[in-house]
Amino acid sequence: MKIKAKIFAAIIIIVAGAYAIGSGFTDYALRRGTDTSPASPPPACAKIADPSLVAPEKPQAKSELWSITSADGLKLVATYFAPDVPSRRWAILVHGYGRNQRFAWDYAAEYLAQGYNVVTPDLRASGLSEGEYLTMGTKESEDIVLWAQEIAKHDDAAKIILHGVSMGAATVMLATAQEPPNVVAAVEDCGYTSAYTMFTAQLDKLFGLPPFPIMNCVDVVSRIKTGTALSAATPVEAVKSTKVPMLFIHGDVDELVPFAMMGELYDASAAPVKEQYVVRGAGHADAKRAAPAEYFAHVFAFLQPYVGNTAN
Repeated sequence: MKIKAKIFAAIIIIVAGAYAIGSGFTDYALRRGTDTSPASPPPACAKIADPSLVAPEKPQAKSELWSITSADGLKLVATYFAPDVPSRRWAILVHGYGRNQRFAWDYAAEYLAQGYNVVTPDLRASGLSEGEYLTMGTKESEDIVLWAQEIAKHDDAAKIILHGVSMGAATVMLATAQEPPNVVAAVEDCGYTSAYTMFTAQLDKLFGLPPFPIMNCVDVVSRIKTGTALSAATPVEAVKSTKVPMLFIHGDVDELVPFAMMGELYDASAAPVKEQYVVRGAGHADAKRAAPAEYFAHVFAFLQPYVGNTAN
Protein backbone atom coordinates (compact mmCIF):
# COMPACT_ATOMS: atom_id res chain seq x y z
CA MET A 1 0.00 0.00 0.00
CA LYS A 2 2.85 2.38 0.77
CA ILE A 3 4.29 1.82 -2.70
CA LYS A 4 0.91 2.54 -4.31
CA ALA A 5 0.56 5.68 -2.22
CA LYS A 6 3.99 6.88 -3.30
CA ILE A 7 3.20 6.18 -6.94
CA PHE A 8 -0.10 8.05 -6.61
CA ALA A 9 1.63 10.99 -4.92
CA ALA A 10 4.26 11.06 -7.66
CA ILE A 11 1.54 11.11 -10.34
CA ILE A 12 -0.21 13.99 -8.58
CA ILE A 13 3.06 15.94 -8.40
CA ILE A 14 3.77 15.34 -12.10
CA VAL A 15 0.25 16.33 -13.16
CA ALA A 16 0.33 19.43 -10.94
CA GLY A 17 3.72 20.38 -12.33
CA ALA A 18 2.58 19.88 -15.91
CA TYR A 19 -0.51 21.99 -15.29
CA ALA A 20 1.58 24.74 -13.70
CA ILE A 21 3.92 24.80 -16.69
CA GLY A 22 1.07 24.80 -19.19
CA SER A 23 -0.87 27.41 -17.25
CA GLY A 24 2.10 29.76 -16.95
CA PHE A 25 2.90 29.70 -20.64
CA THR A 26 -0.79 29.85 -21.67
CA ASP A 27 -1.28 32.98 -19.58
CA TYR A 28 1.99 34.46 -20.84
CA ALA A 29 1.03 34.00 -24.50
CA LEU A 30 -2.77 34.22 -24.56
CA ARG A 31 -4.18 35.99 -21.50
CA ARG A 32 -5.06 39.65 -21.74
CA GLY A 33 -4.49 42.14 -18.95
CA THR A 34 -2.82 42.55 -15.59
CA ASP A 35 -4.08 43.73 -12.21
CA THR A 36 -3.01 47.28 -13.04
CA SER A 37 -3.76 47.23 -16.78
CA PRO A 38 -6.76 45.00 -17.55
CA ALA A 39 -6.82 45.84 -21.27
CA SER A 40 -3.12 45.30 -21.96
CA PRO A 41 -2.10 42.59 -24.46
CA PRO A 42 -0.55 39.27 -23.35
CA PRO A 43 2.99 39.64 -21.94
CA ALA A 44 4.44 37.68 -24.85
CA CYS A 45 3.32 40.48 -27.16
CA ALA A 46 6.07 42.72 -25.77
CA LYS A 47 8.64 40.12 -26.82
CA ILE A 48 7.20 39.59 -30.31
CA ALA A 49 5.57 42.82 -31.49
CA ASP A 50 7.39 45.78 -33.01
CA PRO A 51 7.54 48.38 -30.18
CA SER A 52 7.93 51.23 -32.67
CA LEU A 53 4.57 50.60 -34.30
CA VAL A 54 2.04 53.33 -33.48
CA ALA A 55 -1.69 53.03 -34.13
CA PRO A 56 -2.70 55.13 -37.16
CA GLU A 57 -5.24 57.94 -37.08
CA LYS A 58 -8.92 57.14 -37.41
CA PRO A 59 -10.12 57.51 -41.01
CA GLN A 60 -11.98 60.71 -41.85
CA ALA A 61 -15.28 59.03 -42.67
CA LYS A 62 -18.70 58.70 -41.15
CA SER A 63 -18.50 55.96 -38.53
CA GLU A 64 -20.40 54.24 -35.77
CA LEU A 65 -19.77 51.51 -33.24
CA TRP A 66 -21.38 48.14 -33.82
CA SER A 67 -21.65 45.28 -31.37
CA ILE A 68 -22.63 41.63 -31.53
CA THR A 69 -22.58 38.70 -29.11
CA SER A 70 -20.28 35.75 -29.68
CA ALA A 71 -21.44 32.15 -29.49
CA ASP A 72 -19.98 31.93 -25.99
CA GLY A 73 -21.64 35.12 -24.77
CA LEU A 74 -18.95 37.80 -25.21
CA LYS A 75 -19.78 41.31 -26.31
CA LEU A 76 -17.75 42.02 -29.44
CA VAL A 77 -17.23 45.55 -30.74
CA ALA A 78 -16.31 46.93 -34.17
CA THR A 79 -16.29 50.26 -35.95
CA TYR A 80 -18.26 50.63 -39.16
CA PHE A 81 -16.98 53.21 -41.66
CA ALA A 82 -19.20 54.40 -44.51
CA PRO A 83 -17.77 55.40 -47.91
CA ASP A 84 -18.66 58.74 -49.47
CA VAL A 85 -20.86 57.01 -52.06
CA PRO A 86 -23.20 54.14 -51.10
CA SER A 87 -21.73 50.82 -52.18
CA ARG A 88 -22.25 47.07 -52.12
CA ARG A 89 -18.53 46.56 -51.50
CA TRP A 90 -17.65 45.59 -47.94
CA ALA A 91 -14.38 44.78 -46.19
CA ILE A 92 -13.82 43.21 -42.77
CA LEU A 93 -10.26 44.11 -41.73
CA VAL A 94 -8.76 41.88 -39.06
CA HIS A 95 -5.92 43.02 -36.80
CA GLY A 96 -3.05 40.93 -35.49
CA TYR A 97 -1.83 39.41 -32.25
CA GLY A 98 -1.80 41.72 -29.24
CA ARG A 99 -3.24 44.60 -31.26
CA ASN A 100 -6.72 46.09 -31.63
CA GLN A 101 -8.85 47.48 -34.44
CA ARG A 102 -7.00 50.81 -34.48
CA PHE A 103 -4.07 49.03 -36.09
CA ALA A 104 -6.30 48.28 -39.09
CA TRP A 105 -7.37 51.89 -39.60
CA ASP A 106 -4.65 52.74 -42.14
CA TYR A 107 -5.85 49.77 -44.20
CA ALA A 108 -9.42 51.02 -43.68
CA ALA A 109 -8.56 54.42 -45.19
CA GLU A 110 -7.36 52.73 -48.39
CA TYR A 111 -10.46 50.58 -48.67
CA LEU A 112 -12.72 53.59 -48.07
CA ALA A 113 -10.96 55.41 -50.90
CA GLN A 114 -11.89 52.48 -53.15
CA GLY A 115 -15.56 52.79 -52.23
CA TYR A 116 -15.78 49.99 -49.67
CA ASN A 117 -17.89 49.96 -46.55
CA VAL A 118 -15.42 48.93 -43.85
CA VAL A 119 -15.83 47.06 -40.58
CA THR A 120 -12.83 46.89 -38.21
CA PRO A 121 -13.54 44.50 -35.33
CA ASP A 122 -11.76 44.34 -32.02
CA LEU A 123 -11.14 40.61 -31.81
CA ARG A 124 -12.12 38.87 -28.59
CA ALA A 125 -9.84 39.76 -25.67
CA SER A 126 -8.71 42.84 -27.60
CA GLY A 127 -9.65 46.50 -27.55
CA LEU A 128 -13.25 47.15 -26.55
CA SER A 129 -14.36 43.55 -27.01
CA GLU A 130 -14.84 41.27 -24.03
CA GLY A 131 -12.84 38.14 -23.33
CA GLU A 132 -9.86 37.07 -21.28
CA TYR A 133 -8.01 34.78 -23.68
CA LEU A 134 -6.94 34.85 -27.30
CA THR A 135 -7.26 31.59 -29.22
CA MET A 136 -4.92 32.48 -32.10
CA GLY A 137 -7.72 32.46 -34.66
CA THR A 138 -9.90 29.51 -33.70
CA LYS A 139 -12.75 31.25 -31.88
CA GLU A 140 -11.88 34.57 -33.49
CA SER A 141 -12.74 33.05 -36.88
CA GLU A 142 -16.17 32.07 -35.60
CA ASP A 143 -16.63 35.69 -34.53
CA ILE A 144 -15.67 36.93 -38.00
CA VAL A 145 -18.39 34.71 -39.47
CA LEU A 146 -20.83 36.47 -37.11
CA TRP A 147 -19.60 39.86 -38.35
CA ALA A 148 -20.25 38.75 -41.92
CA GLN A 149 -23.75 37.71 -40.89
CA GLU A 150 -24.24 41.13 -39.29
CA ILE A 151 -23.22 42.86 -42.52
CA ALA A 152 -25.65 40.66 -44.46
CA LYS A 153 -28.43 41.90 -42.18
CA HIS A 154 -27.61 45.48 -43.18
CA ASP A 155 -27.08 44.67 -46.87
CA ASP A 156 -28.29 41.32 -48.16
CA ALA A 157 -26.52 41.96 -51.49
CA ALA A 158 -23.19 42.83 -49.86
CA LYS A 159 -20.00 41.60 -51.50
CA ILE A 160 -17.68 41.06 -48.57
CA ILE A 161 -13.93 40.57 -48.60
CA LEU A 162 -11.87 39.52 -45.59
CA HIS A 163 -8.38 40.96 -45.11
CA GLY A 164 -6.23 40.02 -42.13
CA VAL A 165 -2.64 40.49 -41.01
CA SER A 166 -0.62 37.98 -38.93
CA MET A 167 -3.02 36.40 -36.42
CA GLY A 168 -5.72 38.30 -38.31
CA ALA A 169 -4.65 36.48 -41.47
CA ALA A 170 -4.84 33.14 -39.66
CA THR A 171 -8.31 34.15 -38.47
CA VAL A 172 -9.36 34.99 -42.03
CA MET A 173 -8.14 31.66 -43.38
CA LEU A 174 -9.94 29.76 -40.63
CA ALA A 175 -13.09 31.81 -41.27
CA THR A 176 -13.21 31.09 -45.01
CA ALA A 177 -13.43 27.37 -44.29
CA GLN A 178 -16.71 28.08 -42.47
CA GLU A 179 -18.24 29.67 -45.58
CA PRO A 180 -19.39 32.98 -44.07
CA PRO A 181 -22.30 34.58 -45.94
CA ASN A 182 -21.64 37.01 -48.80
CA VAL A 183 -17.85 36.63 -48.60
CA VAL A 184 -16.50 36.71 -52.15
CA ALA A 185 -12.71 36.85 -51.65
CA ALA A 186 -10.00 37.01 -48.99
CA VAL A 187 -6.53 38.43 -48.40
CA GLU A 188 -4.15 36.84 -45.92
CA ASP A 189 -1.01 38.79 -45.08
CA CYS A 190 1.77 36.85 -43.26
CA GLY A 191 -0.49 34.29 -41.63
CA TYR A 192 0.97 31.15 -40.05
CA THR A 193 0.35 27.54 -40.97
CA SER A 194 -0.18 26.59 -37.34
CA ALA A 195 -0.15 28.54 -34.08
CA TYR A 196 1.38 25.53 -32.34
CA THR A 197 4.28 25.43 -34.83
CA MET A 198 4.86 29.18 -34.58
CA PHE A 199 4.93 29.20 -30.77
CA THR A 200 7.18 26.14 -30.73
CA ALA A 201 9.75 28.08 -32.78
CA GLN A 202 9.42 31.15 -30.56
CA LEU A 203 9.87 29.03 -27.42
CA ASP A 204 13.31 28.05 -28.63
CA LYS A 205 14.18 31.48 -30.03
CA LEU A 206 13.13 33.54 -27.00
CA PHE A 207 13.86 31.18 -24.15
CA GLY A 208 16.09 28.45 -25.56
CA LEU A 209 13.63 25.82 -24.33
CA PRO A 210 12.69 22.55 -26.02
CA PRO A 211 9.08 22.06 -27.15
CA PHE A 212 8.63 18.87 -25.14
CA PRO A 213 7.03 18.81 -22.64
CA ILE A 214 6.18 22.52 -22.48
CA MET A 215 4.13 22.79 -25.68
CA ASN A 216 2.30 19.56 -24.88
CA CYS A 217 1.32 21.02 -21.51
CA VAL A 218 0.29 24.31 -23.12
CA ASP A 219 -1.92 22.48 -25.59
CA VAL A 220 -3.79 20.66 -22.83
CA VAL A 221 -4.12 23.66 -20.52
CA SER A 222 -5.10 26.06 -23.32
CA ARG A 223 -8.10 23.83 -23.99
CA ILE A 224 -9.11 24.07 -20.33
CA LYS A 225 -8.60 27.82 -20.04
CA THR A 226 -9.75 29.08 -23.44
CA GLY A 227 -12.18 26.38 -24.55
CA THR A 228 -10.02 25.28 -27.47
CA ALA A 229 -6.54 23.82 -27.80
CA LEU A 230 -3.75 25.94 -29.24
CA SER A 231 -3.20 23.19 -31.82
CA ALA A 232 -6.72 23.79 -33.19
CA ALA A 233 -5.52 27.00 -34.85
CA THR A 234 -4.29 25.34 -38.05
CA PRO A 235 -4.93 27.53 -41.11
CA VAL A 236 -2.97 25.09 -43.27
CA GLU A 237 -5.81 22.62 -42.74
CA ALA A 238 -8.56 25.23 -43.05
CA VAL A 239 -7.44 26.45 -46.47
CA LYS A 240 -8.08 22.98 -47.85
CA SER A 241 -11.78 23.88 -47.54
CA THR A 242 -11.56 27.46 -48.83
CA LYS A 243 -14.06 28.10 -51.63
CA VAL A 244 -13.35 31.78 -52.33
CA PRO A 245 -10.43 33.40 -54.19
CA MET A 246 -7.50 34.16 -51.89
CA LEU A 247 -4.43 36.36 -52.13
CA PHE A 248 -1.41 35.24 -50.08
CA ILE A 249 1.05 38.00 -49.07
CA HIS A 250 4.36 37.68 -47.22
CA GLY A 251 7.59 39.54 -46.68
CA ASP A 252 10.64 37.46 -47.54
CA VAL A 253 12.60 38.42 -44.39
CA ASP A 254 9.85 37.65 -41.88
CA GLU A 255 11.53 36.44 -38.68
CA LEU A 256 8.33 35.64 -36.77
CA VAL A 257 6.25 33.72 -39.29
CA PRO A 258 8.74 32.07 -41.66
CA PHE A 259 8.43 33.07 -45.31
CA ALA A 260 8.23 29.37 -46.23
CA MET A 261 4.83 29.16 -44.53
CA MET A 262 3.24 31.16 -47.36
CA GLY A 263 4.21 28.49 -49.84
CA GLU A 264 2.83 25.77 -47.60
CA LEU A 265 -0.47 27.61 -47.26
CA TYR A 266 -0.67 28.35 -50.97
CA ASP A 267 0.03 24.76 -51.94
CA ALA A 268 -2.57 23.45 -49.47
CA SER A 269 -5.26 25.94 -50.51
CA ALA A 270 -8.30 24.76 -52.45
CA ALA A 271 -9.24 28.34 -53.38
CA PRO A 272 -10.69 28.45 -56.93
CA VAL A 273 -8.36 31.36 -57.69
CA LYS A 274 -5.20 31.97 -55.68
CA GLU A 275 -2.16 34.16 -56.00
CA GLN A 276 1.08 34.80 -54.12
CA TYR A 277 2.52 38.28 -53.67
CA VAL A 278 6.00 38.57 -52.13
CA VAL A 279 7.28 41.88 -50.80
CA ARG A 280 11.06 41.82 -50.95
CA GLY A 281 12.86 43.05 -47.86
CA ALA A 282 9.71 43.17 -45.72
CA GLY A 283 9.66 41.71 -42.23
CA HIS A 284 6.68 40.44 -40.29
CA ALA A 285 3.45 42.37 -40.92
CA ASP A 286 5.56 44.97 -42.72
CA ALA A 287 4.60 44.38 -46.35
CA LYS A 288 2.20 47.31 -46.50
CA ARG A 289 4.65 49.70 -44.87
CA ALA A 290 7.54 48.51 -47.06
CA ALA A 291 5.73 49.10 -50.36
CA PRO A 292 2.38 50.83 -49.74
CA ALA A 293 1.50 51.86 -53.29
CA GLU A 294 2.44 48.51 -54.79
CA TYR A 295 0.77 46.65 -51.93
CA PHE A 296 -2.65 48.21 -52.36
CA ALA A 297 -2.45 48.22 -56.15
CA HIS A 298 -1.88 44.48 -55.99
CA VAL A 299 -4.64 43.91 -53.42
CA PHE A 300 -7.31 45.90 -55.24
CA ALA A 301 -6.41 44.46 -58.64
CA PHE A 302 -6.84 40.97 -57.19
CA LEU A 303 -10.19 41.83 -55.57
CA GLN A 304 -11.71 43.78 -58.45
CA PRO A 305 -13.26 40.84 -60.36
CA TYR A 306 -15.16 39.74 -57.25
CA VAL A 307 -16.51 43.04 -55.89
CA GLY A 308 -17.63 44.76 -59.10
CA ASN A 309 -18.24 48.49 -59.33
CA THR A 310 -18.79 50.57 -56.23
CA ALA A 311 -22.50 50.96 -56.92
CA ASN A 312 -23.27 47.26 -57.37
